[in-house]
Order: sequence, then structure tokens, then C-alpha cells
Amino acid sequence: MTGRDKIFDANYFGCKAAKVPCGAYWYSYATSEDEARQEAATCLDILKYDQFEYPIYYDVEEQRTLALGKEKVSAIIKAFCDVLEKAGYFVGLYMSAYPLGNLVSEEVRSRYAAWVAHYGVIKPCYSGAYGIWQKSSTGTVLGISGNVDLNEAYEDYPTIIKAA
Repeated sequence: MTGRDKIFDANYFGCKAAKVPCGAYWYSYATSEDEARQEAATCLDILKYDQFEYPIYYDVEEQRTLALGKEKVSAIIKAFCDVLEKAGYFVGLYMSAYPLGNLVSEEVRSRYAAWVAHYGVIKPCYSGAYGIWQKSSTGTVLGISGNVDLNEAYEDYPTIIKAA
């Protein structure tokens, strides 16, 4: 079971202090729907006092999960996202382009917000709808040492979430 990242608080409160809208993601190790629901319960407990302007994304990239195939991967994603959604969160799915397009059912892909990762290309090779594209893991940002992920947002999630 995963937990709160050791630098989450610094990042979260840094965003809040700078008035930068933020979201979160939950890295999954689940290989069953029950494990996904357990992850969701832990995620809810960890994030219960936080306020987000972007979705809470379910990060599915573990090979042992992806090896389960489309039907099982889709069920795991749905199990996690349904729990968070019932708790009032705007949820989404973070995955690399190939597994998102090939290992997740159309029903699940179209149900939740998508954040697609695909590096070194002009645009992702994922043909479905996505609100955020992670295009690099080797970006730089003034004031941050080391590489950072670079993303482009195409949806105005702060406005969408505030309106909901």
C-alpha cells in the first residue's frame, strides 16, 4: 500500500502559498479491484484535509498490473476512481499513451479525465480525449534543482471543478 509522498506537503503548501492550482496522483500497485478500493480508501484518508483545483489521478504503470490485460486493468481503474468520485473528488487516469490506448476499455477511458504521458514526440500517439499531456521528464524550472516533468493542460480544470 502506498502512502503520502515525503515531499507532498512541501509541494502542496508551496503551490497554495504561490496561488498555483494543484492536483495529486496516486501511484498504484493494485492487482485486483479489492486492492484498488483499499488504495482508494487510503488515498481518501491521506488527502482528506487537502483542497485541489485539478483532478486526483490514478497512476497505473506497474508492469504486473498492466500484464493482467484490458478487462482486469479497466476494472481496477474503475474500482479506484469510483470510490474517490463517490467521496466528491474529480478523478482521472494517468498513463503512458500505449497502455492507455490498448489496455483500458473505451468505457473507462471516456468516463474519467485522462492525463497521457508520451515523451519526445510532437503530440501523443494516443487518439482518445485527454486533458493533460506529460511531454517530458527532463524539464527545468527556476528554483527547482534536477529534472521536472513538463505538462500541457488543455482543460481548465480549476474552473470545471469550482463549477461542480
